Amino acid sequence: MAFSRSIAFSSILLLLFINGSHSFYLPGVAPQDFQKGDLLQVKVNKLSSTKTQLPYTYYSLPYCAPEKILDSAENLGEVLRGDRIENSRYVFKMREPQMCNVVCKLKLEAKTTKAFKEKIDDEYRVNMILDNLPLVVPIKRVDQDSTVYQLGFHVGLKGQYSGSKEEKFFIHNHLAFTVKYHRDSLTESARIVGFEVKPFSVKHEYEGKWDDKTRLTTCDPHAKHTVVNSNTPQEVEEGKEIIFTYDVEFQESDVKWASRWDAYLLMNDDQIHWFSIVNSCMIVLFLSGMVAMIMLRTLYRDISKYNELETQEEAQEETGWKLVHGDVFRPPNNSDLLCVYVGTGVQFFGMILVTMLFAVLGFLSPSNRGGLMTAMLLLFVFMGIFAGYASARLYKMFKGSEWKKISLRTAIMFPATVSAIFFVLNGLIWGQKSSGAVPFGTMFALIFLWFGISVPLVFVGGYIGFRKPAIENPVKTNKIPRQIPEQAWYMNPAFSVLIGGILPFGAVFIELFFILTSIWLNQFYYIFGFLFLVFVILVITCAEITVVLCYFQLCSEDYLWWWRSYLTSGSSALYLFLYATFYFFTKLEITKLVSAILYFGYMLIASYAFFVVTGTIGFYACFWFTRLIYSSVKID
Repeated sequence: MAFSRSIAFSSILLLLFINGSHSFYLPGVAPQDFQKGDLLQVKVNKLSSTKTQLPYTYYSLPYCAPEKILDSAENLGEVLRGDRIENSRYVFKMREPQMCNVVCKLKLEAKTTKAFKEKIDDEYRVNMILDNLPLVVPIKRVDQDSTVYQLGFHVGLKGQYSGSKEEKFFIHNHLAFTVKYHRDSLTESARIVGFEVKPFSVKHEYEGKWDDKTRLTTCDPHAKHTVVNSNTPQEVEEGKEIIFTYDVEFQESDVKWASRWDAYLLMNDDQIHWFSIVNSCMIVLFLSGMVAMIMLRTLYRDISKYNELETQEEAQEETGWKLVHGDVFRPPNNSDLLCVYVGTGVQFFGMILVTMLFAVLGFLSPSNRGGLMTAMLLLFVFMGIFAGYASARLYKMFKGSEWKKISLRTAIMFPATVSAIFFVLNGLIWGQKSSGAVPFGTMFALIFLWFGISVPLVFVGGYIGFRKPAIENPVKTNKIPRQIPEQAWYMNPAFSVLIGGILPFGAVFIELFFILTSIWLNQFYYIFGFLFLVFVILVITCAEITVVLCYFQLCSEDYLWWWRSYLTSGSSALYLFLYATFYFFTKLEITKLVSAILYFGYMLIASYAFFVVTGTIGFYACFWFTRLIYSSVKID
C-alpha cells in the first residue's frame, strides 16, 4: 500500500510539474468544507522525543483506544519517518463547543505506570492531526510580543509538591482544544485553519460509583466549573485512577485556508538566512576573483608564451603545466572506482536538483507529510540512468571494455554501503520496539525499487554511454610516465585536499544548522528558496576551489589530478561530519546510547552522500579545466 501510494505521488508530482501549475497544494490535501454539526475525526500520530529520537505509536502507551484501531494509509516517506496515523476517541462536531467530555477512566498498574513515567522522563510529545493540520501548543513570547507554536503536547511533566524534595511524575489528562475555522459568508460552510491545545494535569474527582453517566466534580459544565489550571495535578502512581477528559472550543478566524500553514512556518530568523547567503556570496566572489585571475592573466599569458616558442631549445626550457602534457590524461590508479563514484555523484546531483526545483515551486509543502522523502527516494532510483551513462562514458575514455561490470558496481556500491548501515540502525530501532523501525513490507518495497528499477536503469544508461564514441583527449599520452619532482609542503596531497574542503563547507554551514534543527529537533524545514541559493553557491564554490588547486598542482609538475580533484571538494563532507558531532554535543540532549548511535549512523550516511555529490562537482570542473587549457596550446 505504501509503495503504490508513493508511486502515485511521484506521478502526480510529474503531471503537476509538466502542467506548470502554480498551486501550492497537491490533490489529496485539497480543502474540505464542513457544515455546522459535521463530525470531525481527530487522528493520532506518533509519540516523538528530541531526547531519544525514537518514535512510538500513540497506543504504545495505554491511552483511551477506540473499539477498533484503524491505520491510515501512509506513503513511503511517512513510514520511513516513523509516522503511524491512527483513529482516536476524540470526535468533535463542527462549531459545537463541548466541555468536560470524558474519554475514559484508567487504573494504573505497575507496567502502565512504568511506561508513562519513562515517556514523561524522556520528554515525549503526543502528536495529533485534524483535517491534515498537526496539533500545536501556542506559547507566548514575552520578548517579541508574538506567539510561537510547538508541535504536539508533552505526555506529562516532572515536579515536586511544595515543601517536598521528592520528584513526582504528573500526566496531562485534560486537553483544552481550540479549532479555528474560516467561514464562507455565502454558503455558511467552514474550513479548518488552526488546531491548538492547552494541556492540563488534573486530579479529577466524582461522587458515587463510576458509570457512563457519572458527573465529575472537578469539571462540570452544568455547574460552570471548568479546568483552567493544573493546581491539583494528576500523579502517575501505581493503583491510582486517571480520568481523561477534553474541552473543545471553536474560534472564527480571518486566516484563509490557503494561508493556514503560515502560522506554523512563521520565520523569525530570516536575517540569519540572509547573513548566510551574503557570507556564502563573499566566499564565491573571492574564489571567482582567483579563478578569473588564473584564467585571464596567468593562463592567457602562459598559452601566448607557449604558442610563440619557435625553436626546439626554447621548447626544452618550458616550465609549468605544459611540461606534463604527455601525462596529464594518463588513466589514474583505481580508475574503475573513480568511474563508479563519479556515476553515483551524477545520480545524487540529479536527484537533489530536481527535488529542489519541486520544493521551490511549492509541490513539497509540509502539508504533504512524507512527500519530500518519497520524492527523493523515487528520484534517486530514476536518476540511475544518468549514473550508468556517466560512469560508462568515463570508463570507455580510460580504455575500459567491460561496461556491464562497471554498471553493476555503479548500481550496487553506494546503495549497498548505505543499506548495510541502515539495516544495523533498523535492527537497533526494532530492539527498542519503536515505530521508527521500517516494517517488512516497506523493506521489500525499497529492495524492489533498488533491484527492480534502479539497477536496470543503471544498465540502460551504461549501455547508452558505452555505445557513444570515446571522449578524445586533446593531447597524446606518453608511453613512459614522467617522474614527479619533489613537491613543496603546501602541495602535499593530504594538506591540499583538507584545505580544499573548508570553503565549500563554509558556504553551507549556517544553512546546515537549520537543516539539522528541522531533522533532530522536530521542526519544519520549508525555506527551500534559501536552500536552492545555497546549493547553487555550493556548486560554484566546489568547482572554483578545485580548479584553483588543480592549476597550482599542474604548475608544480604533478599530473596526478584525477583522484585529487574528487577528494579536494569531497573533503567538505569530513567537515560536515565534524560539525554534526559539534551539534550533537552542543544542541541536542540525547542521553541514550542507541539514540546516539542512530544520530551518528544517519549523519554518516548524509556525510557520505555529501562527499559523493561535492566530489563529483569538483571532478567535472577540473576535467573541463584541464581539457580546456591543453586544447589551447600547440603541442608538437
